[in-house]
Amino acid sequence: MIFGGFNTTPGVCLPRPIGSTPLAAASSSWRLGDGPAHVLTDIDGRRRVLVLGWCGASAVEFSHLADGALPADAAWRWPGTYSIVEEADDGAVVVYTDPAAAYPVYAARWDGGWAWSTSARLLASLTGAAIDTGRLACAVLLPSVPALAGGRTFFCGVHQLPPGARVELPAHATAWEATTVWRPEPVFGELPHVRLRDALESAVALRAGASELSSDLSGGLDSTSITVLAATALLAGQRLDAVTVHPDGNLGGADLRHARLAADRYPCRIAHHLLPLTDRHLPYTRITDVSASDEPAPSTLTHARLIHQLNWMRAELGIRTHLTGDGGDSVLFQPPAHLADLIRHRRPSRAMAEAFGWARLRHVPVGPLLREAVRLMRTTRHRALDLLAAQAGTAAGRNDHGRVTWFPLLPLPSWAEPQARRLLAEAAQRAAAEPDPLPGLDFAVRVLVDEIREVARTAVADARLAAVHGIDLHNPFLDPVVVDAVLTCPIDRRPALYAYKPHLARAMADLLPPQTTARTTKGSFDADHYTGMRANLNGLSALADGYLAALGLIHPGSFRQHLAQAAAGLPMPLATLEQALAAEAWLIAHHRDPAPGWVRTPVRSKPRA
Repeated sequence: MIFGGFNTTPGVCLPRPIGSTPLAAASSSWRLGDGPAHVLTDIDGRRRVLVLGWCGASAVEFSHLADGALPADAAWRWPGTYSIVEEADDGAVVVYTDPAAAYPVYAARWDGGWAWSTSARLLASLTGAAIDTGRLACAVLLPSVPALAGGRTFFCGVHQLPPGARVELPAHATAWEATTVWRPEPVFGELPHVRLRDALESAVALRAGASELSSDLSGGLDSTSITVLAATALLAGQRLDAVTVHPDGNLGGADLRHARLAADRYPCRIAHHLLPLTDRHLPYTRITDVSASDEPAPSTLTHARLIHQLNWMRAELGIRTHLTGDGGDSVLFQPPAHLADLIRHRRPSRAMAEAFGWARLRHVPVGPLLREAVRLMRTTRHRALDLLAAQAGTAAGRNDHGRVTWFPLLPLPSWAEPQARRLLAEAAQRAAAEPDPLPGLDFAVRVLVDEIREVARTAVADARLAAVHGIDLHNPFLDPVVVDAVLTCPIDRRPALYAYKPHLARAMADLLPPQTTARTTKGSFDADHYTGMRANLNGLSALADGYLAALGLIHPGSFRQHLAQAAAGLPMPLATLEQALAAEAWLIAHHRDPAPGWVRTPVRSKPRA
């Protein structure tokens, strides 16, 4: 499910990935795989509009897209994850990107013009791009600050087009022209939980029409909401296959009890399946077997478990489309920067109450939280990036998790080489020099935009991994319509900092068991992570001498020592360690699995049947 094309003069003989097919006659665009696409042509045949990906527009709405100028909200007006490309006969290309980055589009300079694609790795194979070491350093050592990467991909010269923008790719310019068209300003009137329910319902209903549909049913609020919405959207007589994974021999966990409650509430609409996990599916098992993708997949460390589930669903249930609740935690999370917004908007009583609630939840004193909120209120995002440039390579023992700040830092591990620290500082300086495309937003909203876009974009790597195993993976919480509904909530109706997804619980109150909407926690696989790390320690230690070390980012001896200490259960942050292992596995897969080759074909060739 990869698309791409060029902006070029008609008639030029253009390259195309082996195995791809043109999207339309006289078009430079192509499709690799069987992803959905709508090709619309105006009455004169001189302009084409390509809707790429899953889009919930009706047939009439599709037909209107080719009639005139595209509406500014075209990339998030309808449910689904999609981007829109506008082609003219003179070779001009305009891309409308979705605001959540759930369907990212990339571009690279090629032969005096631009090549674009929904796969960064495929563009890298066209241009011969090398790995971007600086981007790797950001991903491994400061994954908590996605602003450092900006639009950089893991390949030099291949860039992600700005999300939520109208992007013109001029044929004879070294930079594209991007106009931000999405801005999450507050929307007043409709209640937040009603908007969330409508958006989530439409996102799930779009997928409910797919054949051989299944859903995760972990027992948590997010996945249970998706499962129940999908089940109730099916036609009468149809049943949704809902899958709950659990440790082999353990049928009494809280998550499993809640999953059964939901399934039992809809016996005629949900077919509940239990999938036991054994020691063969522990985290860190066979992580280097992961498939090559645009970037490290979030599921890399739990690869054995995910592949077991995908293969089982495909073989036993015939599943082709699978829904998850992934992304719900990020979309529905209220960042601590919300305290600064409350003070700035002159809600001191609510700021005090929420600070006390957050302090109780995290077992920290309330005074520092309020002082941090006041300090943040007086610090612009640009100034915070300037400060980050001075701190990024030196914050050895600092952990900002839960603090009121623009950019939470992680402790810099001892195994980070000096070159990696230098690359972090350079990335922060570059980020500070770039103008913010969304100036003036509330702090919490701006923080969430970065967080959600990072989660949505990386989720595409998981979807590509699932596609290798014959399953189309979807995360409805990351649909732009859902993200827009959440981020445009006015400050007086935003959930409290310490509350656990109150808008979702209220939105789903009529469909979910009361015990589920009352949940404030969910199960954890932390113990399995330590068990898996110990069981796979020898293989993981061998990765210390791999590509990251060769690139000068990690010190192998210190990394192995840190890994052994973590496996022994010593208390320490695992984020950077896990990011390094995932990045090393991704590098191994990238160098092992060649990207599709390219062949030249005339641009005006007719599409094959």
